[in-house]
Amino acid sequence: MNHQNNVDKSKQFYIATANLLNFANPNRIYYENAPAYTKKEYQHKLIGITELLAKAHADIIAVQEVWDSDALKALAVALGFEPEQAIIPLASNDHDSPYTQGHGAQKTPAVGFISRFAPLETTLLKDIGAEAIIDVPDVGPYHQFNRPPLLLRVDAYGQPITIITAHLKSKRAFFLRDEAGNLLEDMDDPNIRIRAKLRSLCMRASEAASIRMSIIERLQYTREPLILLGDMNDVTGSVTTQLMTETGEVNYDKSMRDVALFDAARIQARYGWMKDVAYTHIYQGMPEVIDQLFVSEEFLPDSKFALGHVERVDYFNDHLKWDYTDRVIDHGIIRAKMKIYT
Repeated sequence: MNHQNNVDKSKQFYIATANLLNFANPNRIYYENAPAYTKKEYQHKLIGITELLAKAHADIIAVQEVWDSDALKALAVALGFEPEQAIIPLASNDHDSPYTQGHGAQKTPAVGFISRFAPLETTLLKDIGAEAIIDVPDVGPYHQFNRPPLLLRVDAYGQPITIITAHLKSKRAFFLRDEAGNLLEDMDDPNIRIRAKLRSLCMRASEAASIRMSIIERLQYTREPLILLGDMNDVTGSVTTQLMTETGEVNYDKSMRDVALFDAARIQARYGWMKDVAYTHIYQGMPEVIDQLFVSEEFLPDSKFALGHVERVDYFNDHLKWDYTDRVIDHGIIRAKMKIYT
């Protein structure tokens, strides 16, 4: 069946993801070893991010590395949203917040959303699922996300859609420190360095597995679509990213379509040369796609359960070619144009 003839042209939206590189209020220490932004530096960053995101015309923006809800609200307003359309519980500057008491994110930045669509549900995924808890070498059981993912369920033209944004543990080596933050290991010892990278991999794998369990819980035996997007800190084909999506399982078991996720860039209606020039980050001099957008079966155009499709996926990454001092963010922006069927 060709659903695309049934598309109401007005029932479309753009969804994007952007790592905002330590977006914080001015005069606020976010990392002890990093200087706070002056008002001038903050304005420069706000204007720069606004200019980049304005070109994406997104209706839903998933964000990572935000320290203060006030900063995100200022960005939302600059992009033409209402301040209350910025949703970021773990970076709240509201004194009544049970998470932050108004102080914004602590120790690590938070993920959030800016969304034009009315929220039906907002849920923080703070705890690692029981079956995904593993022992991290020299650290012990990994019980909680380093940066909890945020689940937002929205009403898009009468169609509920669940959206999860995540910022998984980075590949950066995780060295042991005492409570004061002092190093307990020799960073120059190559064997210690490898063990420290192993810890990071274990953490990212545990987080990916836990997100996967939350996705299955939402998708199994339902027809409500789901979108997963964010900074996955590894490439699309990596073990940890595939742990979240299980796309390949569909090749062996068609029933897995019900709970698998699909790379939006590979199933877009206008699939073409864009896939070969895509990158969202430059890691150790090499371009790679670590910011990703996945969709459930309900956005597969050849599915009998299709409720919409991915019209196209675009990568905004020209700013990564600028000198480092001129970059307000160090990740590309990925955006998908989504169509909802009537």
